Amino acid sequence: MPAKSDLPPALSPEVAFGRELRRLRNAQGWSLDAFGARVGYSGTMVGYFERAKRPVPEAFVTSAEEVLGLNGELVALWKEINPKIAPKWFRQWPKIEAAAIMIRSWEPLIVPGLLQTAGYARAVLRGVPGATDEEVDQALEARLQRQTIFNGPSSPIFAAVMDEGVLHRPIGGKKIMREQLEHLATLMDHPKITLQVVPLEAGATTGLLGGFAIAQLPEARDWAYLESASNGRVTDRLDEIQGISLRYDTIRAWAHPLHVTKDVIREMQARYEDE
Repeated sequence: MPAKSDLPPALSPEVAFGRELRRLRNAQGWSLDAFGARVGYSGTMVGYFERAKRPVPEAFVTSAEEVLGLNGELVALWKEINPKIAPKWFRQWPKIEAAAIMIRSWEPLIVPGLLQTAGYARAVLRGVPGATDEEVDQALEARLQRQTIFNGPSSPIFAAVMDEGVLHRPIGGKKIMREQLEHLATLMDHPKITLQVVPLEAGATTGLLGGFAIAQLPEARDWAYLESASNGRVTDRLDEIQGISLRYDTIRAWAHPLHVTKDVIREMQARYEDE
């Protein structure tokens, strides 16, 4: 059995923010009290922020950006720990995605977040009860930022499987669905992305229990993200990972091969155009 390997400390957004804040302050040669006086907070409180011991208010980040002459660097880090962006249980997952060498994903209801267009993602995020326009905008920005993991040479392999019902559900309307399906067909030409669809004819499968993703990290135990109706969970427990991996393999056995999946997506895209 491989030894348990915890995520590196840098994968904690709170710690990452604190370390960068300390680096920027020290680069100016300011003590905690001197910097605190400039931003309107006590040196003690700034020290708490740097050690990730207190929640960081937006007003502090705004003031620190101005005092340090920054252009959004601290804001970008702060948004990863801002509860408006994502619930606490999810904040670790984007860092895991970015460190992964392979991600296997199953979605029974919607297009995987890493493959969503901006229009489709906005429509999904608007469905969150009580979400304000500002919260939707912030969550959308965070979701699109996650997708940048495919831009570099070290991007992970992403093997996505989703239910055919996803293609029939016109989230955001017909125009947005056409654009989303075109995006999916284009992404299937990406060397690191594969997408397969489980046909409706498969009937009841183990995939109906809910969506999930499994991330393989280099020289570390795999991690998984499990969805539910009201919450979600990130875990690296070996027994759970093994069970989820078995479920993924079982679901994928029902899926169309790649070339058939692309034909199915194109057919659905044409149907939305005709309508």
